[in-house]
Amino acid sequence: MDEMEFLPDDFELVGDKQNIMIDEVLPSKPLWKDVIERFAENKGAVIGIVMIGIIALLAIFVPMVSRWSYDTIDSSMAALKPSAVHWFGTDKFGRDLFVRTWWGTRISLIIALVAVIIDVVVGMTYGLISGYFGGFIDEILQRIQEIINSIPTLVVLTILLTVMKPSLYTVIIALIFTEWIPMSRITRAQVLKVKEEEYVLASRTLGAGHMFIIFKEILPNIFSQLIIMSMMTIPNAIFYEAYLAFVGLGLTVPNASLGTLINDGFAQFLAYPYMMVIPAIVLAILMLCFNLFGDGLRDALDPTMKEM
Repeated sequence: MDEMEFLPDDFELVGDKQNIMIDEVLPSKPLWKDVIERFAENKGAVIGIVMIGIIALLAIFVPMVSRWSYDTIDSSMAALKPSAVHWFGTDKFGRDLFVRTWWGTRISLIIALVAVIIDVVVGMTYGLISGYFGGFIDEILQRIQEIINSIPTLVVLTILLTVMKPSLYTVIIALIFTEWIPMSRITRAQVLKVKEEEYVLASRTLGAGHMFIIFKEILPNIFSQLIIMSMMTIPNAIFYEAYLAFVGLGLTVPNASLGTLINDGFAQFLAYPYMMVIPAIVLAILMLCFNLFGDGLRDALDPTMKEM
């Protein structure tokens, strides 16, 4: 067996021999750019936000530019099937379903926006106060929350309907009563976890006030989880409005939402299935897109939550 012979140049250092012991410093990357890159890696989330943008544009501009109105009744065009003139057909009163579908989508998006505002203004504030101050204040606030949460949402809505007419405002008030509770719980749990951290104790030792600690030290460190929670509540709020409209407790005629369109189409399903199927598909796509967007935002803002 021949002996293997090594030559002097068989083993050489890779790279610059003079700078081999110098540490390489990578360029810093802003947090927002890192979040965008992680979000862009999630193809489902990108598709979701693109579809949300397209649906939002259709909901805004179709009722504005269409020659048909969402509430114009024309008995001569009653129950027409989808065609080149009426893309989604017409309902039993001759109203164009293409316009009414996107008008109803606009209502659903308004509900989504209101749900986020309620979460941020009511739920986040309630949870911050309860979790930060603790003790007697926390006990009182948590008992109030438990009492409100123990009352079924439909009971709250029924009580509201005894003094208010079914409308979008009634649905919004019902959301104000109940929608903020999950957000307040998440906020309180996050505050309890971080308020004893060293950087918070250091600020308190240096004489920082409560408002400074809450809004400068605690809130920035839990804000990503709260934004994720807000995005996750949007599909629930949209479904909630659609459910109320479906059972007849939502918007009234001639207003339209995806729930009222599905409800109206359900009564005509055997004869005109398109009246229910089309708004149901739009509602399903909208909720799916918000779920995809929420998942992508969760992974981008807090990658550790992906393992949970």
